[in-house]
Amino acid sequence: MANKEMIKKAYELAKEQYAALGVDTEAVLNKINEIKISLHCWQTDDVSGTENPDGQLSGGIQATGNYPGKARNITEIMADLEKVMSLLPGKQRVNVHALYGDFSGGAADRDAIEVKHFQGWIDWCKKQGIGMDFNGSFFSHPKADSGFTLSSKDEEVRKFWVEHLKRTREIAAEVGKQLKSPCVLNTWIPDGSKDTPVDRNGMRSQLTKSLDEGFAAEFPKEYMKDAVESKVFGIGAESMTVGSHDYYLGYAIKNNKMICLDNGHFHPTEVVGDKISSCLQFVDEVLLHVTRPVRWDSDHVVTLNEEVQTIASEIVRNDFISRVNVGLDFFDASINRIGAYVVGTRAAQKAFMIAMLEPTSTLVKYEENGQNFERLALLEELKTKPFGAVWDYYCLQEGVPVSEDYIAEIQAYEKEVLSKR
Repeated sequence: MANKEMIKKAYELAKEQYAALGVDTEAVLNKINEIKISLHCWQTDDVSGTENPDGQLSGGIQATGNYPGKARNITEIMADLEKVMSLLPGKQRVNVHALYGDFSGGAADRDAIEVKHFQGWIDWCKKQGIGMDFNGSFFSHPKADSGFTLSSKDEEVRKFWVEHLKRTREIAAEVGKQLKSPCVLNTWIPDGSKDTPVDRNGMRSQLTKSLDEGFAAEFPKEYMKDAVESKVFGIGAESMTVGSHDYYLGYAIKNNKMICLDNGHFHPTEVVGDKISSCLQFVDEVLLHVTRPVRWDSDHVVTLNEEVQTIASEIVRNDFISRVNVGLDFFDASINRIGAYVVGTRAAQKAFMIAMLEPTSTLVKYEENGQNFERLALLEELKTKPFGAVWDYYCLQEGVPVSEDYIAEIQAYEKEVLSKR
């Protein structure tokens, strides 16, 4: 167990070091709680959902591994999320996919879902004192087997998915209204072609038509905010993705929607952190899906790596916190799922704290004066400053496990709960 006195002493020393650089660690400890990360419910059960838990994943989505103890129903999903939140500093949100409704009262197809199917989630969020975000589920469904949903040239299929989009927006608006916190409604579709298509324009025209129909109803922004999410390719859609970044960025700017930037949905050499300030020149807000791609969009558990740090730094340096909605998107079925949540979320939180501990004004001054050596030197020296001491003190203040202490907590939960499933 962590020694509280040692943590406090280490923090006081770190506080002095950062003060010498003009950084107020107390201000950072207050500001870090402005970052509310939306926890994706689909890590609890490998994207199985509650609609048809034994169904096969489709639409380029694949969860690998069969670690024991995955959640089997909404009750277990919520219990696992409660355990996760008890191990994280600050307040989070929850992000729910449409296939995670409560269908105990009877099945409802995607074009027939209603608020009542998610009222249990809303009530649970009220109890937890957190906000909720929502997503349409345009995959793992017979009407998505062709590889096309909102861009389908089959009018019956296209209309089905347009109705699903409409229903998700109605649900999201009610979520935000009841929780008194705007619900971010993210729309991602797997549409694309395995081999080279001829009529790319026709597919994208269909998608535009569908989005225009689905987004026709207006909802107050204090209740619901729309986001559209691109992807570079997917399994079964290797040659062309209808909803590319170029397409959705243009649609978002023209129609005043948020663009969702998933750092696994771009070419390996593209840096999502560099896209944030570009997008925010033209849209009011962006949504982030923070993940860890390994060679491709493989949705590994987030770690404190350079790409995640770049994303966090870009947001903090430009005071974009109020304009950026942060969510996670990974599903690792090969390790303890609670552990995956805690490691991934803490990594994202640490990246934001490191960014807040940076003497940005000094660095900008160096940059504007052409003092590039000084800028480089200070950035390098910051890498070895005692950030960990500030992080541990933050966790201590928040009453959650410090440092690696959460490992034992998760091991106990696995023994007492997960192993009995």
